[in-house]
Amino acid sequence: MAANRQTFVPGQRSRRATQNLHGQSGEGYYIEMNIGTPPQKLNVLVDTGSSNFAIAASQDDEISKFFHTNESSTYEDSGRSVYVPYTQGDWTGELATDMVNLPSLPNITVRSNIAFITRSSNFFINTSDWQGIIGFAYQEISRPDGDVEPFLDSLVKQGHVRNLFSIQLCGAKALPNSVSLNMSTNSMDGTMLLGGVSGSLYKGNIFYTPIHREWYYEVVIADILVNNKSLKLDCKEYNYDKTIVDSGTTNLRLPDKVFQALVEGIQNKLSVPDWYPSQYFWSGTEVVCWTDLAIAYTGFPTVSVALIMTNNTFFHLTLLPQHYLRPVQDPSDPTLSGFCFKFGIASSTAGTVLGAVLMEGFYVVFDREHKRIGFAETTCPPRDPSSIGPDSKISGPFTQADKHLMNQCAYKKPDQKNGSLMVVAYVMAGVCFLCVTPLLVMVIQYQVRKCRGRPRGDNSDTGNLINR
Repeated sequence: MAANRQTFVPGQRSRRATQNLHGQSGEGYYIEMNIGTPPQKLNVLVDTGSSNFAIAASQDDEISKFFHTNESSTYEDSGRSVYVPYTQGDWTGELATDMVNLPSLPNITVRSNIAFITRSSNFFINTSDWQGIIGFAYQEISRPDGDVEPFLDSLVKQGHVRNLFSIQLCGAKALPNSVSLNMSTNSMDGTMLLGGVSGSLYKGNIFYTPIHREWYYEVVIADILVNNKSLKLDCKEYNYDKTIVDSGTTNLRLPDKVFQALVEGIQNKLSVPDWYPSQYFWSGTEVVCWTDLAIAYTGFPTVSVALIMTNNTFFHLTLLPQHYLRPVQDPSDPTLSGFCFKFGIASSTAGTVLGAVLMEGFYVVFDREHKRIGFAETTCPPRDPSSIGPDSKISGPFTQADKHLMNQCAYKKPDQKNGSLMVVAYVMAGVCFLCVTPLLVMVIQYQVRKCRGRPRGDNSDTGNLINR
């Protein structure tokens, strides 16, 4: 249910928020960490869609620095290696432990499991200024197995913080593309708070949706709407084969059937004069620029995601174009002029991902203690300073009478055990068929020969006469 910021958790006082997340548009948000003894400062990507803590431990052409294991007196090797693939890129490393401290959380130091990356492919980004990744999802999806305790779990078990954290992501502002601009103007900032919430980071109420399964932060969508009009798909389609909240993914990603329906819905509501987007715009590969920012922000419709609250109630997270049109800047490309954007919603083959494009519209509370995720309107500055009102909003709760939304909308994967039994049953049936078929053929052949040996109307008397 919705709750005001004074009653988030009984006895929980709001913590003071320190802006400790930074990044470049489309390259993720990172936080500074001190690792080892003496401490080595590195920036790590904040990812709620994975569970491993990993940092570069060897030179890579895409990064400017890495962790030197031989310079840390508290480094302890475990003798195990680990490989982790992502939607884009992968890495291989050696598992070990070392002391970790977050400068934005003073007086908290913990020994943590860390994978020290020795090889990677398409993982690091040379303009991103981060040299590792820290996963905040559940231990179940840790690699190489669930025995690797994530960083947050270590903090909680040692009594340093409560089992919750909150994130405010403030995306890049739309600025005109120009060769005179420095790339740093396309920067992003935000705040991550471990163990609590801050009343300065949101407005109004926090609306909660249950965590459907504790591996990724899996939630359940009840509907998706364009300008408050439902796409009218079976709600299981929205959650095929899962829906997760993932700060490490840039776009809002949807199963292909849902994505195509959403694009069609947006196309039907477009009101941009003398322009119609090509398929390359919808696929996210084409950059489109306008000299007037208002053309983009007023010509595209709103997109809403309805999340389940209880069995028959839900609320809407509504994004304005200011969020799902991602600002793009490239001062080195003189062909780009004006305010330039890419489409921030993409097709997915791995389920629905509520990525940074959606999270940037809200303050998000990962309340692991109560197995729920909260969303509230953010206090981030508006993307378009000239606009009136917020870039996004929350509405509800709404009631769907006589409906059990969780049962109706949550995608249920086929039972692997039952599936295996069905396969065995089909195989046995096939074997039996092959065994019986020859016998049936023999019976049919016998009957055919028998019929051919006796002409129609034959009897014992005439037969005796013919044989004479």
